[in-house]
Amino acid sequence: MEDLAEKNVDLADRDILDVCLGLEHVADIVELLNEQDIEEQARVLIHLPDERAIEVLDQPGLDDPAALIEALPTDRALKLLAGMSSDRVADVFRYMNDPPRSDLLQRLDPETRTSLDKVLSYPVDSAGSLMTTEFVSVPSSWTVEQTLDHIRRVERTRETIYSVYVLDPKTRQLLKAVALRRLITADPKASVLTAARFDKPITVSPTADREEVAKLISKYDLLAVPVVDESWHVIGIVTVDDIIDAIVAEGTEDAQKFGGMEALDEPYNTIGFWAMIKKRAGWLCILFLSEMLTASAMQHFSDELDKAAVLTLFIPLVMSSGGNSGSQATSLLIRAIALGEVKLRDWWRVALRELPTGVCLGAILGVLGVLRITVWQTAGFFDYGVHWGLVAFTIAMALTAIVTFGSLAGSMLPFALKKCGLDPASASAPFVATLVDVTGLVIYFSVALLILKGTLL
Repeated sequence: MEDLAEKNVDLADRDILDVCLGLEHVADIVELLNEQDIEEQARVLIHLPDERAIEVLDQPGLDDPAALIEALPTDRALKLLAGMSSDRVADVFRYMNDPPRSDLLQRLDPETRTSLDKVLSYPVDSAGSLMTTEFVSVPSSWTVEQTLDHIRRVERTRETIYSVYVLDPKTRQLLKAVALRRLITADPKASVLTAARFDKPITVSPTADREEVAKLISKYDLLAVPVVDESWHVIGIVTVDDIIDAIVAEGTEDAQKFGGMEALDEPYNTIGFWAMIKKRAGWLCILFLSEMLTASAMQHFSDELDKAAVLTLFIPLVMSSGGNSGSQATSLLIRAIALGEVKLRDWWRVALRELPTGVCLGAILGVLGVLRITVWQTAGFFDYGVHWGLVAFTIAMALTAIVTFGSLAGSMLPFALKKCGLDPASASAPFVATLVDVTGLVIYFSVALLILKGTLL
């Protein structure tokens, strides 16, 4: 297969539509379309064969499918929406603007509208919002041969046939989930139940969080997990490809929060200027106001700074060390909580672990600080005064205390946020650094007063 870069020759000489028609894989078409404006994307989608256009819209890599649907003629948009998977259609309508959204909703065919309403009724990031209603189910009274014949007939209208869900003929309750591989190797004349495993099917409720679904799929090595209601009726399935997309989105959201901002709702290249300002300004202002407490702390110790100006030389050193240790601890704990390695009840175990860890890390940095001052003093690079030994000892003790506090505070903050029902990712590195900056100054000057009192202070 030729690579997209090889096919995508000088587009000034070749029409985008011609290039798209010549590409073999839909992912390559999506990559090329993402580089075009919405009007050009719509022109291509109008002329692509229906099946190919539907595949393009079903691809999670397409940057703005909602805007693309809005740009299409209504009849063309309705035809493509009817062929798309139900979960993807729901994603499109979540981000579509009115009046096109309302107009398209009213004109959808009843079957598509019913499945769409079902998916949209569940909270964002829940199993219900991720599921597709296009799955294969058969009654338990069928044989393996009947089931395989049914799969051949409906395959083109289903998103996936990883598994077939066997239902009670009367109650429609889920009895078993049968992998396609087991069906193919089973006796054609035998009951479909003979191809099923003996264990109970792994299921999720429609309100389950996407992280919970991801853990189940990973734990039990599933390709799809059925979503069931309280009566054990299958209302949809969440496939492994959908959950991978959700995990990537969750990781992106957490990474953006780590940077001290709100998560973006759309790709970086497409988000508007004022939307970007809105996402970043709020947290930036909060962090700025928080850092004002640092200035207040320094004002409180202004007399000590006047008496021992040498202490100001090490303020950036001790503040950054405390913030770095806090950020390390926060990042470790947020990930551990997300993976289920640590529970809320384990907070005290984490505290007992981080306390000696912080002391050890702080002591290592303290030794480095003492060596630095000693080398600079004895080599004549800088004169820290007659009490340079006490200054070095002050820096060592302050670093030990500040790094210990930073590690402890950074590890406890995600637990506090989780307990309050907030996203632990909000305990971003800048927020932790700001917290440790303020407390670090207080610790630093308190240690200095204790050690240097009667000499420099």
